[in-house]
Amino acid sequence: MAGTRRVITVLLVDDHGLVRRALKRTLQDAADLRVVGEAGDGAEAVKAARRLRPNVVVMDFALPGMMGGAATQRILEILPETAVLILSMHEERSYVRAALDAGARGYLLKSATDMELGEAVRQVAAGRHVLDSRIVLPEPPLDDITRPLTAREMEVLRLIARGKSNKQIAVELGIRANTVGVHRNNIMGALAIRNCAKLTLYAIGRGFVEIA
Repeated sequence: MAGTRRVITVLLVDDHGLVRRALKRTLQDAADLRVVGEAGDGAEAVKAARRLRPNVVVMDFALPGMMGGAATQRILEILPETAVLILSMHEERSYVRAALDAGARGYLLKSATDMELGEAVRQVAAGRHVLDSRIVLPEPPLDDITRPLTAREMEVLRLIARGKSNKQIAVELGIRANTVGVHRNNIMGALAIRNCAKLTLYAIGRGFVEIA
């Protein structure tokens, strides 16, 4: 049916059964979200992800045995198209950095509302990055920034942070994809940042993009 949202399949990973049940009830209330499995630790999560191939894995970070960061890496090695959303009570920068460096597409605190969780699942499923607004990441040291970004570079940075590809950015800005690639490299050079994930974190941390 035209206009009907596709169903996003979700694997829930938390070592507390009560938490998993609460999350399942929350997500199952949305017509476009379907919980297809649960796991209680990191190793079990990897096995379940391999078997179920979910669109999104909603996972606690502090898990028994294999931590959420390691589980995220293993899952993405097997299923690179799957998005991992960390849902944790920990807001320490070291946890957030470890999760995002491992490849998680988002990090949300467990105190998030039901509406925030459902929307975060949709956002990461669509290829966007999500960072809880209550988490504050440090800005790059001023000594590392070689120059301010130009207006065009800021436009490109905002679109990168929204998960857009070079081709999509080119269409939106009316420029060539190769030109977008040049801007991307110039932005990385100006900010002394070497990959797109860290560019996204920078943009979120500075408030350049509105991301849940």
